[in-house]
Amino acid sequence: MRRREFITLVGCGTLAWPLGARAQTPRIPVMGFLHSVSAGGTFEPLLAAFHAGLKESGYVEGGNVTILYRWAEGHYDRLPGLAADLVKQKVMLIAATGGLVSAKAALNATSSIPVLFISGFDPVQEGLVTSLNRPSGNATGFSVYTTELIKKRLELLRNLVPGAKMALLLNPRMQVAPIEERDTRNAARDHGVDLVILKASAPSEFDQAFASAVDQGVGALLVSADPFFTGQRTRIVELAARHKLPAAYPWRQYAVAGGLMSYGPRISEAYKWIGRYAGRILKGEKVNDLPVQLPREFDLVLNLKTSKQLGLKVPYPLLATANETIE
Repeated sequence: MRRREFITLVGCGTLAWPLGARAQTPRIPVMGFLHSVSAGGTFEPLLAAFHAGLKESGYVEGGNVTILYRWAEGHYDRLPGLAADLVKQKVMLIAATGGLVSAKAALNATSSIPVLFISGFDPVQEGLVTSLNRPSGNATGFSVYTTELIKKRLELLRNLVPGAKMALLLNPRMQVAPIEERDTRNAARDHGVDLVILKASAPSEFDQAFASAVDQGVGALLVSADPFFTGQRTRIVELAARHKLPAAYPWRQYAVAGGLMSYGPRISEAYKWIGRYAGRILKGEKVNDLPVQLPREFDLVLNLKTSKQLGLKVPYPLLATANETIE
């Protein structure tokens, strides 16, 4: 073979190689993330927990997975359209966090794309799955059972502020608000507590809700686990302090922000599990082989600095059972 022919052949092969390599480059998977409220400061730790779980499964956003985010900004009526858009984008799965309303929007939009949910209610009773251990259909996730725990929070608050009239702060736009109101009224009746219902579905309505509590002689407050409230927790805690209302909250994040007391599972752990499951599905596991996860621990967190500001003495039995105290 002459030298010129050899160079020509090598040159052609060199030119052909990058084209073949590009053709074999695997396509980066795309997943959807649907949430009922907003991105931003108060939500960032939970989003970080989701990313941590995803990383445990070997996926890093911007590296080997792309995430399309859709935020309803507290407008729950936007969720169906946002979910439909993710389906249109042909995502491989949808992490529908932010409560039952997000999960149902995603499941109404698709019966084939895997949906991962975080629900505060029994997912079997709410029709998200038919079984916890082996869910059918296209959904699985994490159930935090927050409505079951509101009875316990009422009892804890009653021990701290005995004889006080209580209020439940509720978001009327939440699909399960009637159920939560019913269960809380039943718990209040069982404990001999006078209960009033306060409603807020927008930031502008918080001032009126707290003013109404004062007008009605409310001496203690229960806050629903609604995702909208979680995103507004700094504002809620500030108003409770201003009106000198002892309050019990669903998540530790409220107590860290200055709230008096929280009792519930670790919501960050739920987001981490959803991240893990997302990675496992991206690797090819079937959604039906991933059981719905339940909380392993329930934490009582007391903010002793806030109790002093409210002039409350925490009973020793309550103090002794706390998993964490904030000075």
